[in-house]
Amino acid sequence: MDIKRAGSQPSGKGPSDWFTGTVRLDPLFPARAPARVAGNAVTFEPGARTAWHTHPLGQILIVTAGLGRVQREGGPVEEIRPGDVVWFEPGEKHWHGASPTVALTHIAIQEALDGKAVDWLDHVSDDDYAA
Repeated sequence: MDIKRAGSQPSGKGPSDWFTGTVRLDPLFPARAPARVAGNAVTFEPGARTAWHTHPLGQILIVTAGLGRVQREGGPVEEIRPGDVVWFEPGEKHWHGASPTVALTHIAIQEALDGKAVDWLDHVSDDDYAA
């Protein structure tokens, strides 16, 4: 058994290659072999968002605070709120982040396939974000 105490793992800044705006990453649990699943709490300041990306085995988002936006390729931009759970299919191109005026926090859970949990793509344009 391993208990990760609140505040025992340092927060990190979301890299600009993967995010637009100010994003804080708080590790919750790493993938430990033979398990492949890992989780992080992610906080987006207003207007902040991920780049387009995919996950080889899919992704679950559990919204814990604020107001956010999500979009899968070819679909509409949709609002997400606390208590919402979002599932992205394996390989589904998507992005997620805060609303323009309210921050968002969600728990992101994904599995790694052959050591890789995400494929980062191009940044979401301001026009796509505002759609």
